[in-house]
Amino acid sequence: MALATVRFDAGQPVDLEDSLLGGQAHRWKRASHPELVEGEWYSGVLRGVLVLIRQHGQAIEFLSSSSDPQAMIPRIRDHLRLDDDLKAIQAEIAGDPNVAAQVERYPGLRVLRQDPWECLIAYICSANSNIETIHRNMERLSDEFGEPLTLPNPQGEGTGTITRNAFPKPVDLAEAGEAELRRLKLGFRAPYVHQAAIAVAERRLDLAHLVAAPYQEAKAELMALKGIGDKIADCIALMSLEKMEAFPIDVWVRRALADWYFPGQKTPTNRILLEWAQRYFGRYAGYANQYLFHGRRLRDRKPAQPESG
Repeated sequence: MALATVRFDAGQPVDLEDSLLGGQAHRWKRASHPELVEGEWYSGVLRGVLVLIRQHGQAIEFLSSSSDPQAMIPRIRDHLRLDDDLKAIQAEIAGDPNVAAQVERYPGLRVLRQDPWECLIAYICSANSNIETIHRNMERLSDEFGEPLTLPNPQGEGTGTITRNAFPKPVDLAEAGEAELRRLKLGFRAPYVHQAAIAVAERRLDLAHLVAAPYQEAKAELMALKGIGDKIADCIALMSLEKMEAFPIDVWVRRALADWYFPGQKTPTNRILLEWAQRYFGRYAGYANQYLFHGRRLRDRKPAQPESG
């Protein structure tokens, strides 16, 4: 019997290409199973469930490895932050002409709501790296330590399956040890990943608490871990801890700020830029950040250049 797809109405502007593949999350990719699945799909793993997803306008269609596909609708809506009134947010931040230009180009770009544990490790892996390498590191960790997930071929039984692994649990990476993480090519990031995994496994770092904590408190707790500075802490805070005022400054955002807001002068330090941006853009500074990041990276990116440092 063929596996049926599930559809629901997003009820909000959304562009899966820009949102899922734009460098926020690091396990989404275009589905590479043309002999099994027709059409344009994106493959990802949401909290232990393998998902293939695509859109038709504002209609979202998906397949999943869940035994209760309907239960995946709120999970997908949550990941895409469809509870955010995107048009109202855009109206609030698009008083700035530079952000307005990017909103016009990418009207369906949304900040994702990611799993805090997975997001923590992804952005520790982002130090002095680029998006493609972060993707590879996250996939290696999942392949080595994660639980296998299987999606039966939607064309019917007996014609193949689609398989990926869930992201490993904190205890799995804690028990793996630094040497094993280095073997997986994490390099200097290996001890930071290992120490973060131990902190979460032992509940010394309570990520659920940080979701409810004030921004500065959450950021300070993250930065108490080795390997996490301002930029990485702000990425985690924005993309998984509900801190919409967070404003990560990587190379692309710094270039956007330097060229569009401080032209012809010495660019301020990242700390000064962060304070300025949060005052200037206000409570949705994180959304403004993503439009600037996405627009500038796609304008003049160079594949071999670090993108997240």
